[in-house]
Amino acid sequence: MLFGNFITYKIRGIELEFLHKPVMLNECIQGLNIKKDGIYVDGTLGGAGHSIQILKRLSNKGKLIGIDRDEEALKSAKEKLKEFNNVQYIHGNHDNIEQILENIGIHKVDGILLDLGVSSYQLDERNRGFSYMGEADLDMRMDKSESLTAKEVVNTYKEEELRTILIEYGEEKFAKQIAGNIVKKRAIKEIQTTTELVEIIKQSIPISKQKDGHPAKRTFQAIRIEVNNEIKPLFNTVKQCVNALNSKGRLCVITFHSLEDRAVKKAFQELEGICTCPSDLPYCVCGCKSEGKIINKKPIIASSEELKENSRSKSAKLRIFEKK
Repeated sequence: MLFGNFITYKIRGIELEFLHKPVMLNECIQGLNIKKDGIYVDGTLGGAGHSIQILKRLSNKGKLIGIDRDEEALKSAKEKLKEFNNVQYIHGNHDNIEQILENIGIHKVDGILLDLGVSSYQLDERNRGFSYMGEADLDMRMDKSESLTAKEVVNTYKEEELRTILIEYGEEKFAKQIAGNIVKKRAIKEIQTTTELVEIIKQSIPISKQKDGHPAKRTFQAIRIEVNNEIKPLFNTVKQCVNALNSKGRLCVITFHSLEDRAVKKAFQELEGICTCPSDLPYCVCGCKSEGKIINKKPIIASSEELKENSRSKSAKLRIFEKK
C-alpha cells in the first residue's frame, strides 16, 4: 500500500525533509470514484499526498483545485505537484468553499476531499507552535493572516472559558487544574512559549496519570481547535460541499476528533433526509427531502497495516456522501 513520499522544503534557509503519509489514501481515492475528465477539490491540500494520486487519475481535461489556509503548505504542494499543469491553488478556508468556487467561475465539481486537523507539515515546522515537542512561540495559526493566536487564548481567556475549551475540544480530565494553573502563572508573567505551557500542564497532572502519551497532547489539541475555529463551522461546511457537487459527485471527509466526526455524521444524516412520519403512513407527508446517500453507514477506519505504518491514522474516520 502506498502511503506517501518524501517532500523537501526550506525553513529559514535550512533544507529539511519529512515523510508525509496521507491517511487512508486508497480508501479516499476509491471513495471519490474519480472520473478522468472531472473537477475535484482537495480542501485541505497540505502535503498534497492525496492530491497527487487524484491528479494521476485525471486526464488533461480534468482539473484539481487545491485549497489550504497555510501559505507555506501551498508552497510545498506546488513544488510536489509541479509536473501537473491542471492544478489551481487557492489560499483560503474550505469553510468558504462555495464562495471560493464562485470566485474562480466554477459552479459544480465531481468530488471533494477534506482531511481535517493539523498536518504533518505543520507539526514538523516547530516554530509554528503546534507541537508540544521543543520550544516555539505560542502561535498555532494555520493561516498566519488571522489575528487570534494560542498566546492570546492562553493569556486572555477567562478561567471558565479555558476549562470549557479543554473539556470540549481536548476531552482533558484535568481541565480544571490546568486552567487554574494557567491563570495563576499568567498573573505573574505572560505565558509566551510552548515549553512554558507544557511545564504548566505537567505540574497540573499527577505523575501517575502521565503514562498514557504526552500530558500536553489534549491541551494543545484543544487550543489549536479554538485558534483555528475547526469545529463550529464544520456542519455547514459539509452542507456547502454537498451543494457544490454535481449529480453522483462525492464528498470524502476524514476526521480525527469525536466532535468533528459527530458534526459530519449529523450533516450527512440531514442531507440524506430523515423522515419523521409515523411508520404506519403509506407515504411521506413531512416534506423530507434527500440530497443524496451516505455511502458508508459506519465510518471507515485505517487498516491494521496502516495503523502500524502511520500513527496519525489511529483516530481517523472516513465518511463518504454521494450527491443525488
